[in-house]
Amino acid sequence: MHIMFFCRHVAALIFAAAVGLLASAPASANPSVTVDNGTLVGLTSDGVHVFKGVPYATPPTGVRRWRPPEPHEDWHGRRFAMSFAPECPQLPYPEGSFFERGISPSSEDCLYLNVWTTSLDEKARRPVMVWIHGGGLTRGSGASPWYDGAGLAKKGVVLVTFNYRLGAFGYLAHPGLSEESEHGASGNYGTLDQIAVLEWVRDNIARFGGDPGNVTIFGESAGAWSVHQLTASPLAAGLFHKAIGQSGAHAYPIPELRQSRFGLEAHENSGLALEDAAGVDSLAALRGLSADRVLGAFERMDYPTLARPNVDGWVFPEQIATAYREGRQHRVPLILGSNADEGTTLALGRAPESAAAFERSVRQRFGALAEGFLQVYDPSTDHVGAFLASFRDETFTWPMRFWARQAAAAGQEVWLYYFTHEPPGDRQDLLGAYHAAEIRYVFDNVDTGMTASATDEALADAMSDFWVSFAATGAPAADGAPDWPRYRRDREPYLIFGGDIEAAEDLLPDEMALFDEAAARRWEAAPD
Repeated sequence: MHIMFFCRHVAALIFAAAVGLLASAPASANPSVTVDNGTLVGLTSDGVHVFKGVPYATPPTGVRRWRPPEPHEDWHGRRFAMSFAPECPQLPYPEGSFFERGISPSSEDCLYLNVWTTSLDEKARRPVMVWIHGGGLTRGSGASPWYDGAGLAKKGVVLVTFNYRLGAFGYLAHPGLSEESEHGASGNYGTLDQIAVLEWVRDNIARFGGDPGNVTIFGESAGAWSVHQLTASPLAAGLFHKAIGQSGAHAYPIPELRQSRFGLEAHENSGLALEDAAGVDSLAALRGLSADRVLGAFERMDYPTLARPNVDGWVFPEQIATAYREGRQHRVPLILGSNADEGTTLALGRAPESAAAFERSVRQRFGALAEGFLQVYDPSTDHVGAFLASFRDETFTWPMRFWARQAAAAGQEVWLYYFTHEPPGDRQDLLGAYHAAEIRYVFDNVDTGMTASATDEALADAMSDFWVSFAATGAPAADGAPDWPRYRRDREPYLIFGGDIEAAEDLLPDEMALFDEAAARRWEAAPD
């Protein structure tokens, strides 16, 4: 692992050295844009102007580790924006994971964004789409080939992707960090990075032909969690105007900074636990460790519980679900949805060994609801299938429906979808419509990493049209596709994205009713 981190670090140093030479680079015919900090030089390919590795904040290194992002300093001359920046420090995916990929350069100096556009005319005022990558808030970057923005840019939007701090670097809360903060808050640095990106977009995107008054945020998995978070954070007010959440919502409680509730530890304790795992006894010593040492300590912990947003009284004054229940969210139009086989790439290796083992787990977790649970998810003939279906619905299908219900109750316009198409590949029959399967269709990138059929291409064309029209007008539509009925509580309509696109109503009603009750009991465990 240390060799891998060394390789990533060396690659990151090469990137930093390259951008340092840019001010003296010769003039070229490449596209250039002057933003608030200086002039950028990008690339043009097939009519799309691309600017990569654009800094949006000062590197969060040294004393800036675990502090809110600060504006980037100005530069003199021209800065090449032709290569993706290093990704933020992160652990690799486990060997054999569907999402495993090669080694990429990484550095704490990672707060950069990327822009795709077909116009640099400030009068173009094209809708802007800002993509927030997934990865459990512990992995990923804005540079995945799946997120290439050329296809969406050709359909008339300005597309932005970016990196934000992850894992222990992005979400660590600690009593010492809270004491340093003028807000008495800590953690949520990754969310603050996302807000800094939206502020950069507000101030600069017109120079790329975008309309700062028409910004749509969208993301998948932890990116959708982030979208949900931003819709509930008062700090993001006015920075976006529409939102799309793909397979990720905070329908369950998140940790709170200084108190244990809902069976969750006070989040400040996680910082003290990281100290112990790192073998140091102070925040100063923890801050002085190399990124590799922090990652190593993070790996020895139950790190998914560390990489979470928290109710800190500033970024999140209250639980996200509470903000929605009380009508304090940003009331923007929403597209929300999930996939039919979310668990195949996430949870197949955690399936119980037998029907009896599945039943024991259900009875332990759900108590009085277990009998009804085992009727809905009957393990007698296929316990693995029952487990995967219950994982899908508990983790994705029900939370997205919960988000839709809360927003619709507040009068927001909501459109719900269910993605059932099975992308081609060697394990198509096993994986089905897996977690993240829809991304390449949304981006119209189905020729990236798979052999697309005419059906795949048609579905990608339609889905990307729906997303672009939503960003442009606030209502999703696509030529040649069925009308997408707006979500309403009484009939709960949704659109199926499968081999065919069709409207339906009342998705998985027995399963949703079960988790309505289970979630209500969870929230009642610690009433406000």
